[in-house]
Amino acid sequence: MRLSLSKSKNATSFYVIKSVYEKGVRSTKIVEKLGTEKELRKKLNGRDPYEWAKAYIDELNRQEKESQRKVIVEFSPTKVIAKDRQASFNGGYLFLQSLYHSLGLHKICAVLQKKYKITFDLNTILASLLYGRILFPGSKLATKELVRNFLEQPRLELQHVYRALEILAKESDFIQAQVYKNSLNACKRNTAVLFYDCTNFFFEIEQAEGLKQYGKGKENRPNPLVEMGLFMDGDGVPLAFCIHPGNTNEQVTLKPLERKILANFKLSQFVVCTDAGLASTANRKFNDIQERAFITTQSIKKLKQFLKEWALDPADWSLNKHKSETSSHDKTKTSYNLTEVIQRFQSDTTSEEEKKTLESMVFYKERWLKEGDLEQRLIVTFSLKYKNYQEIIRSNQIERARKIMEKNPAKLKKCNANDYRRFIQKSFCTPDGELAEKELLSINQDVINEEAQYDGFYAVCTNLEDSISDIVKVNKGRWEIEECFRIIKSEFKARPVYLSRDDRITAHFMTCFLSLILYRMLEKKLGGEFTCKEILTTIRDMNFYKIPGEGVVPTYKRTNITDALHSHFGFRTDYEIVNTKELKRIFNFTKK
Repeated sequence: MRLSLSKSKNATSFYVIKSVYEKGVRSTKIVEKLGTEKELRKKLNGRDPYEWAKAYIDELNRQEKESQRKVIVEFSPTKVIAKDRQASFNGGYLFLQSLYHSLGLHKICAVLQKKYKITFDLNTILASLLYGRILFPGSKLATKELVRNFLEQPRLELQHVYRALEILAKESDFIQAQVYKNSLNACKRNTAVLFYDCTNFFFEIEQAEGLKQYGKGKENRPNPLVEMGLFMDGDGVPLAFCIHPGNTNEQVTLKPLERKILANFKLSQFVVCTDAGLASTANRKFNDIQERAFITTQSIKKLKQFLKEWALDPADWSLNKHKSETSSHDKTKTSYNLTEVIQRFQSDTTSEEEKKTLESMVFYKERWLKEGDLEQRLIVTFSLKYKNYQEIIRSNQIERARKIMEKNPAKLKKCNANDYRRFIQKSFCTPDGELAEKELLSINQDVINEEAQYDGFYAVCTNLEDSISDIVKVNKGRWEIEECFRIIKSEFKARPVYLSRDDRITAHFMTCFLSLILYRMLEKKLGGEFTCKEILTTIRDMNFYKIPGEGVVPTYKRTNITDALHSHFGFRTDYEIVNTKELKRIFNFTKK
């Protein structure tokens, strides 16, 4: 680097420049503008600006040379390592730290710190809980110890962590609203469609009290539960959450949380998409006013008899041409009979290519319904691909039922609606009507036939007048909210919950919710190129070996994911050694 002077009629400007080579061509690049001679003389209190500029550039050159020097570290095979000295640290949290600050969570903590006049560092505690939940999920006590593995070792006191949980619980609505507001500056939010669903989390205790109540869980565990409701935007990023006792009917949880979104998030025009379990008439009516709308899954089995007959009638089906590739013959047809379509698919004379085409087709029929003051559109779709999938699932379950009947009939107990044991019927009479000495087990063909008639069919209700393709496309996005719950439960290990106080339970799920936002934003930043397991495994394994006085050496494997992380976040940790000065610069960069 060297000094460059640019003289004009009225002033002389000082610049720091350096030579660069681009594609074999040498040119100069301005590194820094130091100011005009007049400005420098005023700033330097009479010191000669030329001498100062040269000394300043000499120091820059020295620092640059220092950062580029090779580091030689000596190790002795006879010297024992120092006792209690930690040498390995995780740096994957740095990417989460960058997102944490982009969401303004440090500013939210500053507001709460001032409001409650607390003496401990709320920001450090919240950040540690979020990074720990993603990287080293565990109890609050375990997190307190494990976050010491970070390059910047936060020190937490357990009593301060629990006090912080109480504050987070009190300010849950404020935090959710502020995070959403700040996220608008960090990324684009798709709030045209909002997905809502509920799930349960179990506790490792037996006493039911407060939020911990016995209810129906998918795992049928004999433990108290707490229920979590979650709103997610159209891109899979969480929007808001609520916590209820485990015995709460999930249908009554939607409206209170949606009202908070309307009031605190300043949203008014959106489509709410839910599954059949949340499709109460009250919820539909709530989203049939003002500029809101709904799309909800409809169980064909629970339709009124005349609607069920209409839905399953093989005649008068249309083809969703926007989504399907069809032959020229099919494009001329306006009405289809599903019996003919299925026979054509199963025919030995039908080519494999034509079968693939038939499998890709989505057929539909629709009608408007009016019940009281609610007018809604019932859309039923049929897909051979979905029909074949359901047949395979049921066939596997029937095979499991046959095996358990033969090998371990003692396992046959009361089962739920989706259990493979539902296909087994028990009787104590022989086919001749005589009383049998032992319980007789057999496959119930009536149950199989009853379920088979619904294979391939899927229905939704909506008050929208949009195209079938658009409505089906929106409804297909519901898988992402199920993915959100899976990540919280499996990857973040949010269950079982060991906390007892209701405010701390609420705060626990607040940290899970915020952690999920950080992860989803990380996933979004990477462009959806990698799986959840790949991303989390990578940042969890981004470890460094610390060389005192020199810096840190990456011990992780450089991959496409680490390259993508460095590219999208604007800093690199994959040099052979990251010196101490550069490491400090990265710390500051991720906290902007």
